Amino acid sequence: MNDYSEPRPGKIEVHGNGIGAPSPEEVEKRAREIAMIDERNPEEFTEADWKQARRELMGEENNTPPEETPDNADLTEEWTVVASSKGHRVPRPVTDEEETVGEHLVIDGLEEAAHDQMLEARREELEQEGEIL
Repeated sequence: MNDYSEPRPGKIEVHGNGIGAPSPEEVEKRAREIAMIDERNPEEFTEADWKQARRELMGEENNTPPEETPDNADLTEEWTVVASSKGHRVPRPVTDEEETVGEHLVIDGLEEAAHDQMLEARREELEQEGEIL
């Protein structure tokens, strides 16, 4: 699988249900699940759990600004935008786009299945210990 600098997009399905933009409640629920899987009290999830849940559900954000170089540090004049300028198309990566989308969907499905299995295993452990949630 290729490693692109593009941030990963968010989930399109969680626990078998389609998801749009996740609400804060959905992120909190996922953070509680992560804490439970890590054998901690789900009521006391950490900031790291919250960030991981948000990253899993919403995708990673690429908020890193471009590096400042001597060439781009000082803006000395404005661009002159000409309406007739159409720009140019950037070449696509060598891989087939459909294959990349398919790979992404398979990997997301595997990750979600692993999360569900770990969560269910932890719930079974708690049931056996008498701490039913």
